Amino acid sequence: MSKILIIEDEVAIAELEKDYLELSDFQVEIESQGDVGLIRALKEEFDLFILDLMLPGIDGFEICKKIRETKNTPILLVSAKKEDIDKIRGLGLGADDYITKPFSPSELVARVKAHLARYERLIGSSQPENDIIEIRGLKIDKTARRVWVHEEETPFTSKEFDLLAFLAENPNRVFTKEDLFREIWEMESVGDIATVTVHIKKIREKIELNSSKPQYIETIWGVGYRFKV
Repeated sequence: MSKILIIEDEVAIAELEKDYLELSDFQVEIESQGDVGLIRALKEEFDLFILDLMLPGIDGFEICKKIRETKNTPILLVSAKKEDIDKIRGLGLGADDYITKPFSPSELVARVKAHLARYERLIGSSQPENDIIEIRGLKIDKTARRVWVHEEETPFTSKEFDLLAFLAENPNRVFTKEDLFREIWEMESVGDIATVTVHIKKIREKIELNSSKPQYIETIWGVGYRFKV
């Protein structure tokens, strides 16, 4: 749920904005003092800011400027001022939009949704999520090549990690030792399948509560191994 901070000293307007935004499943908080609102905007995590320009203590222009120095979070300025110079100044300070009073609450909601969607697309394109596999307390981050066992990070060698990740992303499939050697070491086994056995043993020691009774990597006698889910 997206979290929005409204900094507005007119209580009736702030409450109306809050009501309409909450009907659209946003989490909304209100601050009526500009200086307090600025402190919260800088210290807390919000997904969008709605700022009135005329505020006691510090105006919306200054708040917008301070936020933009450290955050790229969308900012919507709201004001009764209709002069172009104010719009130009606000947008020049880094605001994403400028809405003049009076406005319809539905228009505000539509603009909020549009700016949040645009921001999420930008964040998604610049910071792709890591490729993570999570199974019963085991977390494998393929992007960062890190492993956590019951929330405790555990070190793995390169081949141990490759072997574990391969088995985990192919659950409930049985692989022979020859299959695994060919997949992970990228060559035919030629008698080296003992390498797979040794690596499986080391992996079990790191991820299993009892390596003699494995809960993750199961031995299929006479065939190979299977990752259970």
